[in-house]
Amino acid sequence: MSNRYAAYTKLKLDYPSKRILRITFDRPETYNSVDAETHTQITNIWRDINDDPDINAVIVTGAGKAFSAGGDFELIKSILDNPVARMSTWKEAKDLVYNVINCNKPIISAINGVAVGAGLVVGILADVSICGKSAKIVDGHTRLGVAAGDVACIIWPLLCGLAKAKYYLLTCKPLSGEEAERIGLVSLCVEDAELQKIALETAEDLATGAQSAIRWTKYSLNNWLRVNGPLFDTSTALEILGFSGHEAREGLASHLEKRKPSFPPECPV
Repeated sequence: MSNRYAAYTKLKLDYPSKRILRITFDRPETYNSVDAETHTQITNIWRDINDDPDINAVIVTGAGKAFSAGGDFELIKSILDNPVARMSTWKEAKDLVYNVINCNKPIISAINGVAVGAGLVVGILADVSICGKSAKIVDGHTRLGVAAGDVACIIWPLLCGLAKAKYYLLTCKPLSGEEAERIGLVSLCVEDAELQKIALETAEDLATGAQSAIRWTKYSLNNWLRVNGPLFDTSTALEILGFSGHEAREGLASHLEKRKPSFPPECPV
């Protein structure tokens, strides 16, 4: 393992094939939930990958039965209680999206099981997103009591259209792997047993292809995302603003207590 990745101790890194780096969310006992340190590392690693001359493609997946269950409750609680943590998280949330978009290497996500939160950001933003049939994709922001930030505005409408994006982002309804493929949210849906194999084959195709052509194509296509940067910045700021209110506290409490949230019916907005 290159020394440039020595600091990324919260992520499992390996090389499944020549010039391919695989990143694995590796907290299977928590369905690969993302704590504060993991969030920082999955945000920053794309800059090092961008500058790594020995890597031509990247695979992202999860250990065990889940891709990633999103931010853990301790991370969410710190955002509720600490204004400095809220600002830091807002910056990291923005950096994560832009770092993935601007990484010059093609990224392949192998979405196994549940995909939520920061993990879902990487899974959906990947240049080629492949999910197993048992995948369960959920954007749970409004269920938590905050606006749908992250990749909600920057890419969901481009992938599946505004009507479908609104339905799933407003209601937090889960999508199966097959439904995600049907509406265009992911590139492919495959049998669970074939997921890692097909992801690796795709990465190998890209790692052995014409590198300048592939990288310039990614750069050009991702200008569709860059022009939506102001939409993304605003939606993420509104998400973080929500963490200072009562709805987010009720949303977190309802998750911890495993009950339906009871949000107040009145709203000043």
